[in-house]
Amino acid sequence: MNILVINSGSSSLKYQFFDMDNNKVLAKGNCERIGIDGVITHKKDGKEDYKKEADLKGHDEAIQLVLDLLMDKEYGVISSLDEIDAVGHRIAHGGEKLRQSSIIGDEELKYLESIQMIAPLHVPPAIKGIVACKKLMDVPQVGVFDTSFYSTMEDYAYIYPLPYDLYEKHQIRRYGFHGTSHRYVASRAAKMLGKDMKDLKIVTCHLGNGSSITAVNQGKAVDTSMGFMPNDGILMGTRCGAVDPSVLMYLINSLGMDPKEVEDIINKKSGLLGVTGVSSDARDVREAAENGDARARLAEKILVHGIKKFIGSYAAEMNGLDVVVFTAGLGENSAILREWVCTDMDFLGIQMDNDKNANSPRGQEIDVSAADSKVKVLVIPTNEEYMIALDTAELAAQDK
Repeated sequence: MNILVINSGSSSLKYQFFDMDNNKVLAKGNCERIGIDGVITHKKDGKEDYKKEADLKGHDEAIQLVLDLLMDKEYGVISSLDEIDAVGHRIAHGGEKLRQSSIIGDEELKYLESIQMIAPLHVPPAIKGIVACKKLMDVPQVGVFDTSFYSTMEDYAYIYPLPYDLYEKHQIRRYGFHGTSHRYVASRAAKMLGKDMKDLKIVTCHLGNGSSITAVNQGKAVDTSMGFMPNDGILMGTRCGAVDPSVLMYLINSLGMDPKEVEDIINKKSGLLGVTGVSSDARDVREAAENGDARARLAEKILVHGIKKFIGSYAAEMNGLDVVVFTAGLGENSAILREWVCTDMDFLGIQMDNDKNANSPRGQEIDVSAADSKVKVLVIPTNEEYMIALDTAELAAQDK
């Protein structure tokens, strides 16, 4: 079965094309600057990367270009659209109703349109991608939702202590994000250790420009750091993470900011960028800290402090801890961050082999815990696209 996986952004569209019978990526690429001037990059094994400027007025044109490249005599991997069995879409938010991966029909599409205001940065582009694919292909369109992994959370973990009718009428609750990534690395952790997920208590740390931490107990997500939107939790690239809500009211009521200004602050001007004034990129912040920038070092300490707090609280919530997983751009590639997080955590049974951690090869799964560590510390590159392809293949097979 051949599965096309689409990840639509507001001005971008990433894709991977899977041969699921052989668990192989046949081609992948990225359409950037959609609606501006348009650039596409396409990769196929054995060929030099294809990169070209293109007139991408919208997602329709981007999808058409992707399909043309997949069928191209030189860069393609199929001869006709009939060889695409289904399309899987990464969708950040499924709201209250779409709690598991689903084939997207008219009813599901209408529901996604109804919740656009909950996730205005993520849901509208996903809808555009789905609609574009529906126009061009008569195959199942499957939505895989970042929020669905958290459908197993108990109500006391996702209900905010606000007037209850705000939940009943407006679905204001903790949803969580990056669920597809957390689900993937938790399952890989169990396989690396030769154990069933049902026998493990895992904390997964998805650390990148956007970061979240999730508690996985016996194979089910029981808590997560992100909330109603992807702003809660730990310090991120430009997002603030958790702050006292009265700070936001102070900005509006006492400093005269309007809600849009406040939204801009918590989404685009906070986090690493806000604290350092240097960059939202952790690599730039590390370089600045090494050169003596006190605010850059402060930002790193805030990040580590936040990660430690979540690991400790989730260990308490699960009444134990067997595994800590680091994943995503920063989690996979920053050995020093992993070392800082795991330092002085021996009371939880976490002990890292610092030499192994420092010399761990990039892009590979590796156990970096010390030989006598009671808790395993693993680095696992995430693969959200593969999880999306798996879910899509399963639902497409059922739909035949």
